[in-house]
Amino acid sequence: MSDIVQKLWGFCHTLRHDGIDYGDYIEQLTYLLFLKMADERGAEVPANYGWGSLTGESGTQLLDHYNEVLRKLRESKGLLGDIFTQATSRFNNPVNLRRLIEMIDEEEWSQMDVDVTGQAFEGLLERAASEGKKGAGQYFTPRRVIESICRVMRPDPRQRKDFTIMDPACGTGGFLVCAYEWLVGETGGVFDRAMLQRLKQGTYYGQELVPRPRRLALMNLYLHGVEPHIYLGDTIAEPDRGERYDVILTNPPFGTKGANQAPDRDDFTISTSNKQLNFVQHVVNTLKPGGRAALVLPDNCLFEDKAGEVFEIVMQDCAVHTVLRLPRGTFTPYSQGVKANVIFLQKGVPTEEVWIFDARSNVPGITKKDRPLTREHFAEFEKCYGADANGLSKRKDLGEEGRFRRFSIQAVKERGFKLDFTWLKDDSLEDSADLPEPQDLAAEAILELEAVVDDLREIMALIEAEATVQ
Repeated sequence: MSDIVQKLWGFCHTLRHDGIDYGDYIEQLTYLLFLKMADERGAEVPANYGWGSLTGESGTQLLDHYNEVLRKLRESKGLLGDIFTQATSRFNNPVNLRRLIEMIDEEEWSQMDVDVTGQAFEGLLERAASEGKKGAGQYFTPRRVIESICRVMRPDPRQRKDFTIMDPACGTGGFLVCAYEWLVGETGGVFDRAMLQRLKQGTYYGQELVPRPRRLALMNLYLHGVEPHIYLGDTIAEPDRGERYDVILTNPPFGTKGANQAPDRDDFTISTSNKQLNFVQHVVNTLKPGGRAALVLPDNCLFEDKAGEVFEIVMQDCAVHTVLRLPRGTFTPYSQGVKANVIFLQKGVPTEEVWIFDARSNVPGITKKDRPLTREHFAEFEKCYGADANGLSKRKDLGEEGRFRRFSIQAVKERGFKLDFTWLKDDSLEDSADLPEPQDLAAEAILELEAVVDDLREIMALIEAEATVQ
């Protein structure tokens, strides 16, 4: 995939001479990738407006026909029209369009063991970010992390006729795609007619703030034969729409950008400007009773003061039963210094104990080339988690030398409901030859400082409120 991204990125430079910036190029590329993969998979596209209709044209006729294809698709009814909403061509030179079509036609995209449209989008954004543009990492969760979460969470719509799965920060749809692929793996993809219809239109839900990744999420699911409901908007700023879900899988965007004030939500018990902690409250509120969730959260969401306040409330109504500390560098190459965790919970029963799996200490940091994230990084965790999706399997505390420990609710209370328990000595941090890269240490320091700034903002708000009253 990296070779293909390199080739596609190289062509981006050519297109800039045609007045197409990197964002427009990525968008045009995803339109064409979608049509090629729809052709490979036999997905429904209006007759005479599919991939084959483009490969046989050239010159100004190609430009005219491409414009007509996009017009036809954006005027289509249903999800296809939603995917191509406001889609217009940015090509002025037919030679460039023809070259891109030929480049895409060289590959069998559906045969690749990756989320193609998401990966291409991801790789190109990464290249753009390396040239000074930011924002690449906010849409993506490493596939190996998502796959592991799906294996232990078992998002199985066969349990009930009204079973729904949600990602309130869905990006390009990685969690939803993987949840569907997990089900296909469990069943062999064999469903009766009623189940197939329910999977197609009534099971998978998401929300995304930015139009382009939302479009990719719709494309990804459509190419899998699924028509998801993916809302466009700000999940934590908008009022609760009243929908409730059985399973929520999500990785809320990291950082504090755009979070200088707490959202005005009556259903949030704790007022905080921390986006991730607001997502925790949103997820808990939108789960059905008995529903379960897995959230990817940075370390500061386990130790800052507001985190303790949020989890004190959450643990009264939810079993926060498992925490997975992810390996250092999991989010390479986007946010190498981010230390993150996955929090697993079930709504409807209070927390009695929290099990923590440390997949970080004494584990070499993840790098893109030499030490990539693999399934093996999560094999022991999945075994310790057990077969019960709600964390109710019989478990064994592996002691101070092991990676899996049990902490009673009393121990959690004594720490102010903060979940940053540590017990393993991380020898790698004492080895000067294996220290994290300076930029990773700097990014980690920034995250911790942002957590402190969040606390200071809360203090300032209280002081200002007191002054107003007086």
